[in-house]
Amino acid sequence: MNGTVALWPCFFLLLALLISILASYTMFNFIGNLKRTNGTFRQFWLAGGAFVFGVGLWAKHLVTLLGFNEPLNFTWSMLVALVFIIFFSLMAFIMLTFQGILKYRLFFGSSILAFGVAVMNFFSVLGPQIERLTINPIYLILSLLLLFIGTYLSFLLSESVVWGRKFLASALLGLSVVVVQFIGNKALHIEYTDDIYITSDKLNQDINLLAIIIGIGAVLILMSTLVTWFIDKRLNQMDERYKLLVENSLDMIAILKGDHWGFVNAAGLRMFEAEMGSELIGKSIYTFLPAKDHNAFRERLHNLIFVGSGIPIEQEWFTLKGKVLHTEIVETMTTLDNEPAVQVIIRDISERKKNEELLINSEKLYVAGQLAAGIAHEIRNPLTSLKGFLQLIASGRRANSSYYEIMNSELDRIENIVSELLMLSKPQVYELTYQDMRAIMRDTVTLLETQAILHNIAIEAEYGTDPLWIYGVENQVKQVFINVIKNAIEAMIDGGSIGIKLSRESDGVYVRVRDEGPGIGEDQLAKIGQPFYTTKEKGTGLGLMVSYKIVDNHQGKIMVKSELGKGTLFEIVLPFRYPDASVKKSS
Repeated sequence: MNGTVALWPCFFLLLALLISILASYTMFNFIGNLKRTNGTFRQFWLAGGAFVFGVGLWAKHLVTLLGFNEPLNFTWSMLVALVFIIFFSLMAFIMLTFQGILKYRLFFGSSILAFGVAVMNFFSVLGPQIERLTINPIYLILSLLLLFIGTYLSFLLSESVVWGRKFLASALLGLSVVVVQFIGNKALHIEYTDDIYITSDKLNQDINLLAIIIGIGAVLILMSTLVTWFIDKRLNQMDERYKLLVENSLDMIAILKGDHWGFVNAAGLRMFEAEMGSELIGKSIYTFLPAKDHNAFRERLHNLIFVGSGIPIEQEWFTLKGKVLHTEIVETMTTLDNEPAVQVIIRDISERKKNEELLINSEKLYVAGQLAAGIAHEIRNPLTSLKGFLQLIASGRRANSSYYEIMNSELDRIENIVSELLMLSKPQVYELTYQDMRAIMRDTVTLLETQAILHNIAIEAEYGTDPLWIYGVENQVKQVFINVIKNAIEAMIDGGSIGIKLSRESDGVYVRVRDEGPGIGEDQLAKIGQPFYTTKEKGTGLGLMVSYKIVDNHQGKIMVKSELGKGTLFEIVLPFRYPDASVKKSS
């Protein structure tokens, strides 16, 4: 019988050790998931780990007291101790997440958790009325020192790369808290008052309550263990799918630690012409970037944490063999080894850039061919007339005075074509001045009013009351107005009115010219401004093209709206520019 009784303390101590190890293992599972989910369910992992660990150590504490044949006092101090261990566990786990931010996070985290365990061990015995308390400082200091060392080493082991590190860390932490309670029990000798002193002989009075407490604690720990096991299994499956996706991706997927490559998938190794990962891993990314892009890339990575992932941007790289890579890159924040990092997805667009360049060259050749054909066609007609009249004159026939007028007209036509083509060449050096758009339009209307009257057309203009300042070349802007209004006059073969309205809207000066002509179809609208496209019998197709060029050089734009049978609206927008004080004074 005595032998059986002697086995009970060992049983209780082994049970306490098992509960402690299981609680520690579940806790490490919880906080270990923080680094796998990039902060998702962060509060759940932290709170769950703290709660399971706290309840487990609390249940372990009660079972260990039975093993030591110590009194069980179910007072307010027990609940306070439970709250304390959960709170300090949570603070310790939060401290562990400051990887890359706090240098001595393991030291501080271990200190906080060790303090919480010590509070639970020693505070819980202070609830009942104490008649006499004796403290052995050597045992007390030794227990606290062993507790801190065991906690620190278990955290250190959990973040190592040792096989089975999670189980080893759990065993070390579980053993530490049991040993510390054993030594701490020797550090304090307490004599309680007789009326509330409860020995193991009186345990039958509270055995049901104790069984319920331990049972609830064990169920909570087991349920948490099963939940974390299930979640861990699901996360492993997700990790495996993600790994296959990354490794089989045709795009380069890499992770940057600071300004160095931390991870590069197989596609990235092929893209940068590397045979092994060691040729890239650990190397500075700026080794592979053009020097002109270093500052911009560094600033983009610095701002990433504030602005988040953006749209793909083009970026040039150099391969290990010096080949130039044209790529599109997308960056986003992530973690690597529980440290902040940047994930980049890089797509090789060198072939696409090459095709785009070929397409652009092809378009240039097409436009050049169209331009050459148009020039040949437009100049050949007047040249043919000139050649015919010269042959008539050379044949000795009497020269008609009308011959010279026609020849002079054809030469003027050639000169106009050449002048308009020169306008489309490289921008010439012009003297830019501040001009009031109303004055330019008044001059234009005065110039074309006679022609409009001859076509039975009335020009109705609204100039407004405030100056409409622009900064540009007066003659060029006037040429745009002349081209647009002349087209309107020539389009209105049955007469009518042309409405002109000038206004300032926001930072732009708007000129709207509306006619009552036949209108322009959608297919023709799309071709307006193209070289040599015209609907007039003797038009060159260069007038509107030159107008578009002039407005574009002035940082403006032209918009055309038309409806068949109702007329056409031209909107010319130029930026409003306040003149200098000296210009205002002179004007």
